Amino acid sequence: MRPEYLPATFQPDDRVALRPQLDIEARAAILNIVQARVFDMPPQMAMRWLLDARVLEELTRDEWQFIATGNGDAQRYSEQLESLYTLAWMLGLASHLDPSQYCNDGLPALMPDLRTQESMRLWRGRARPTVRDAIEVAEMLDLYSCLAWLYSDAQRRGVHIGLPIDPSLVWHRRWALEWGIRAGSGNRLAHGGRPWDQIRL
Repeated sequence: MRPEYLPATFQPDDRVALRPQLDIEARAAILNIVQARVFDMPPQMAMRWLLDARVLEELTRDEWQFIATGNGDAQRYSEQLESLYTLAWMLGLASHLDPSQYCNDGLPALMPDLRTQESMRLWRGRARPTVRDAIEVAEMLDLYSCLAWLYSDAQRRGVHIGLPIDPSLVWHRRWALEWGIRAGSGNRLAHGGRPWDQIRL
């Protein structure tokens, strides 16, 4: 039973749905390129791959600057690795999203192989991504929202909660889950969710 002190992630009459699979794939592809730029993938090669994948229009302004020119905090972008792992989980490519475990070294193999310039089309044929059920993703979002609340509450009260979980991991995974889920009642589900850089956590 859910403890009463935890805030509700959803309202009782909410329905949940995932963003379209193509949108999730595009966002994962962008974050994969971002990670490659953190490790010095040439900017021209990165932008050409995004152009060929037809996802350039999905870049945020900050992502465009970082990928095309290197302007931006590389450490900040490197921490989005857990967001990328979460999207891989949503696409059915990662087997778990255990908050006590970081993403493993197998993540690059789940994404397009940038060393060989693997295209989105070839990646889809190889990886065969299939999105998870919206209810399963919503339940995972609820878990991570509760963990985030526990950390925020502990910080506010100046206490240590003693969980073997990295708050940054929780934050970045929740970011991807919040972006991927649409929730509401009536016509609210007819519209897409917030852009990647406008998710409120």
